[in-house]
Amino acid sequence: MEIITIDEVDRQLAQCLGVNGRASFSQIAQILGVSDQTVARRYRRLRSSGVLRVVGLKARQKVGSLGWFLRMRCVPGSGEAIAAALARRADTAWIQLLSGDTEVLCGIRGDARDERDSLLARLPRNQRILAVNAYSLLHMFAGGTAALGFLSVLPQHQVEPLRHPVGGGNVELGELDMALFGALGVDGRTSHADLATATGWSESTVRRRMDQLQDAGVLYFDLELDLPTFGFRTSTWLWMSVPPSQLAAAGEALAKFPEVAYAAATTGPANLAASAVCRDETEFYEFMTTKIGSLPGVERMETAPIIRTVKQASPTTFTGGASRIAADGHLVLVSAVNLAKQPSRSVFTR
Repeated sequence: MEIITIDEVDRQLAQCLGVNGRASFSQIAQILGVSDQTVARRYRRLRSSGVLRVVGLKARQKVGSLGWFLRMRCVPGSGEAIAAALARRADTAWIQLLSGDTEVLCGIRGDARDERDSLLARLPRNQRILAVNAYSLLHMFAGGTAALGFLSVLPQHQVEPLRHPVGGGNVELGELDMALFGALGVDGRTSHADLATATGWSESTVRRRMDQLQDAGVLYFDLELDLPTFGFRTSTWLWMSVPPSQLAAAGEALAKFPEVAYAAATTGPANLAASAVCRDETEFYEFMTTKIGSLPGVERMETAPIIRTVKQASPTTFTGGASRIAADGHLVLVSAVNLAKQPSRSVFTR
């Protein structure tokens, strides 16, 4: 197995892709002060080795519920199998093993309460699962590409020209949109030509529709990273209890810390959840005692170390079997339409 070594140019490239996942190699090269070929070569290496992937996603804030968290307490030794089964469902995201192998955290996309086959409607009942708690997400303070401060190696003003402006507005989603979301969920940098081939629509229609979805904020591009490879070996979930009168202030202050990759108000006994990314335990201790300790109104906090991330933001996990890396650095899809139409698999029964 090839050992991937990350240097400063790789980190700068990742930061640029976090700002705009579809920025061209030439745009990124201009920001970094290197050649287009260098950027293309670096991207292909990181992408093909599986330590970096850009994915195109449907913004949940624009289409209904922010989603749900499930926290499942498991019999020791069963977490891996449960997480793998959940990862095969298209309605799940951010599946992580916590606290050794005794807890699984799973995100559920959108408002699935009324869907018969949704995970919420069929909460896991399994001898290996000891307890399940469901948390509805009420308000997001930090998340997505706006919360990659821990990755910043270039000044913000230097990468800001890459950002795609969002104007807002209402967009009615149709068949083409669903096909695009399915294909871009596999690789957000798929070319317009390959998207046209995969979806069966013309390249000009695909290009125009993607611009409309991005301009409205319905389509956005996230960056999936193998954090340990990039030097971040201590990631932790924090579950905090804050009085309602101070929840907004605490959440907004929390979102400003560069270590915070995600923060949201939730239902449940802990009403403020956050994911912190640090280089090691010493850095996390300093973050917890100085920055978390300064937050207004935090009465109680529980921490849960992330042992492994099984699935990130995309509905699909990349295995490499149905795609190949082309010379221009794009992932060429073999059957993106079929991926988009795959039904979510029910892995638990009532």
